Amino acid sequence: MTSVLPHQKAKALKPGSRRPAKELCSECGLCDTYYVHYVKEACAFIHQQVAELEEQAHGRSRNLDNPDDLYFGVNQKMMAARKTQPIEGAQWTGIVSSIAIEMLTSGKVEGVVCVQNTAEDRFQPMPVIARTPEEILAARVNKPTLSPNLSILEQVEQSGMKRLLVIGVGCQIQALRAVEQKLGLEKLYVLGTPCVDNVTRAGLQKFLETTSKSPDTVVHYEFMQDFQVHFKHQDGSVEKVPFFGLNTKELKDVFAPSCLSCFDYVNSLADLVVGYMGAPFGWQWIVVRNDRGQEMLDMAMSQLETQPVMSKGDRKNAVQQSIPAYEKGVTLPMWAAKLMGVVIEKVGPQGLEYARFSIDSHFTRNYLYVKRHHPEKLEDHVPEYAKRIVSQYRLPE
Repeated sequence: MTSVLPHQKAKALKPGSRRPAKELCSECGLCDTYYVHYVKEACAFIHQQVAELEEQAHGRSRNLDNPDDLYFGVNQKMMAARKTQPIEGAQWTGIVSSIAIEMLTSGKVEGVVCVQNTAEDRFQPMPVIARTPEEILAARVNKPTLSPNLSILEQVEQSGMKRLLVIGVGCQIQALRAVEQKLGLEKLYVLGTPCVDNVTRAGLQKFLETTSKSPDTVVHYEFMQDFQVHFKHQDGSVEKVPFFGLNTKELKDVFAPSCLSCFDYVNSLADLVVGYMGAPFGWQWIVVRNDRGQEMLDMAMSQLETQPVMSKGDRKNAVQQSIPAYEKGVTLPMWAAKLMGVVIEKVGPQGLEYARFSIDSHFTRNYLYVKRHHPEKLEDHVPEYAKRIVSQYRLPE
């Protein structure tokens, strides 16, 4: 049982107030509650403490000499999976929603923190505490915008709930872990998704208008293992845009500064992580970090088809070449971008090697961002595992 520690109920910051993390605020929602009292210790962008919180959540921190630990965090097992009967309207096959529903209907938890959208805007996040399967299903499909998931923490305490499942991304989960023992819960389960390059709602609109032929009909999108952005539209059609054909100059400033300063792509502090980047195309990548994660996965295993993770190809040349290309804002003609995408998909990194490619690409970019924009934070803010990963590459000044 998680012990309840006394805490001072400070007033939440008013919406629009200057956040303690300033421009690096990821709008995780903690500052919208009286738990703002702990923000200087809890915020991932003020106090980086992944190793300490890994020990707290998983019983150990990652072994930096173990290649899988170095890249993917503490793990008991990894696999690729997909639902044998996909959930209609889910972004993938619905593994996250299925686990959440099973946890709720079995009575293991009394509520699920997840993110629906507002009635007015399909991409405007609206955090809720779901208490029915229908409310969980209403949250399916990722919202690629900054989302204040932790803004509901006061509601959790006021509800009297003692067993809770929280679905979230890395910056939210680090703050949650930092205040976990102050929530008065008997059991907390954390189901995470990998996360990179979120935007404000205005930034999302710019991305859609710059990249998609029909921005107003996009239901969801994802940067996929075939080196293309897949846009799903309302009529069910899928539009594919090669990575190398993106208007990099226009889009370099669209991502949130918090995302450009983040080194927790793989959601290190969740009990169970469900994503796509370490799995073959069409499958989901599952990382079990601890016994709670295994307990959650067990709830839905009968609904899944699984296979071992695989790794193929070599990412390093592709990553090294991408660094100056991003710096210069290089955009290829669409015919050349499509051709390069086809070639790289056939001979380039796949499975876990694609995941390493994605991590390396973002960590090198983010390291340079912090070095240039927040040099005073560089040493303390960048975790040791990220420094080791970045050290494999030649970086510009």
